[in-house]
Amino acid sequence: MKGQSSRLPLGVAPRGGPIQVFLAKSGTPRRPRVARGEGIYLWDDEGRRYIDVSSGPVANNLGSGNPRVLAAMRRQAEAVAFAFPGQFESEANEQLADLLTQLAGPGLERAFFVSGGSEATETAIKFCRQYWLAMGQPQRCKVIGREPGYHGGTLGALAVTGDEHQHRVFGPLLKPMPKVPTPFTYRLPPNHTAESYARHCAQALEQRILDEGPESVMAFIMEPVGGLATGALVAEDIYFTLVRQICDRHGVLLIFDEVMSGAGRTGKFLAAEHWPDCRPDLVILAKGIAAGYTPMGCLLAPADKVKLVADAGGFMNGFTYFANPLSCAVGHAVLREVVEQDLIVNAATRGAELKAALEGIASRSAIVGDVRGKGLLLAMELVADKASKAPIPLPLLAPARFQAIAMEQGLAVYCRRTSEGAYGDWLMISPPLIVTAAQVSEIAAGLEQALAAYERELRGQGVVA
Repeated sequence: MKGQSSRLPLGVAPRGGPIQVFLAKSGTPRRPRVARGEGIYLWDDEGRRYIDVSSGPVANNLGSGNPRVLAAMRRQAEAVAFAFPGQFESEANEQLADLLTQLAGPGLERAFFVSGGSEATETAIKFCRQYWLAMGQPQRCKVIGREPGYHGGTLGALAVTGDEHQHRVFGPLLKPMPKVPTPFTYRLPPNHTAESYARHCAQALEQRILDEGPESVMAFIMEPVGGLATGALVAEDIYFTLVRQICDRHGVLLIFDEVMSGAGRTGKFLAAEHWPDCRPDLVILAKGIAAGYTPMGCLLAPADKVKLVADAGGFMNGFTYFANPLSCAVGHAVLREVVEQDLIVNAATRGAELKAALEGIASRSAIVGDVRGKGLLLAMELVADKASKAPIPLPLLAPARFQAIAMEQGLAVYCRRTSEGAYGDWLMISPPLIVTAAQVSEIAAGLEQALAAYERELRGQGVVA
């Protein structure tokens, strides 16, 4: 009709046309547009179904559409969606803190809720600093991290992250923190076994503390089971024993970054429970504690240390959305589902089945060099040659290419490389904790087909013999 606008209604984006979303990289291909989700499955707007093999970036622990979580979200939103903790207390905050600290166990009796893992890392660093000030030791100002390691994207979190590429880009903006080697179990230096290298890495931590001066070191931060820097790395048990002894010997706080490994994913509520003689002083959580239903992170800390900081003038840290009532209500509902549906046991059981299936795939594949992890936090490392452990040539961008092949076959897989591939390429295999035995078989079959397709492609390129 004359004079009628041909434009789409306000806020409706054209499918396939130019978009105003901030693209991370030029030339990034358009991805499927998600339309709905149910359980471990997602559908795009053209009706194609995808299995969420990696829970997004290891976050969506309950899958999509959990009715009890959605009901809790609706109730809290209707009651009050936002109230600032500087003005009001919140029942949702208190209920979540009570449940979470019960699950975490003794020594982690206080919870500080934020909007994600990076904020939780920042909170942990700030808490360590204020704790040592309250202890009358203002010279303690360093946090030792691992190389490689990952603890978030904010500048404070990047300072303790071990990623040479990111430090080349953002280094001038950071106060770099000391790093020590990560105790790999697959790619080992010459003349080392996994155990001897674990001992070497622990000794390197102690030497670094001595070199820096123990009186200047606040904390040591590590992932008990590796995330996106090391692909589900699990160090030898002796490493944990030695690290705890070293931190105790020098009065250094031990921080476990359990953003990926926490909330039941490894078959324990905290991965720390796998090593009872290495109880951390502080724990960082995110992702799984709200299962992707809302942005959430958390710092768990001992009651006595929190009281010390509070009595010394209070904790100087806060964010607009910290302890947000809506997010806390969602987190509480998520953790109730984890407990009441016995999903921690399911993670252990289904994780053992999935790991066995992945090891079977690795035995038949020319490009899977390693399978590792605990519970439903697993990874497969891709290689060009299994005997030499040679990686796939970096220009081929193996993670991105495999991800594209997997998507074509209906598998949404999270693939990673650290420091531009300096430490290998891997696939995170970490489906939601609700996964069934039949779905484990479905995932394994799909992965084997996708890996076989990629192997054929690499043979055609002369990369794999």
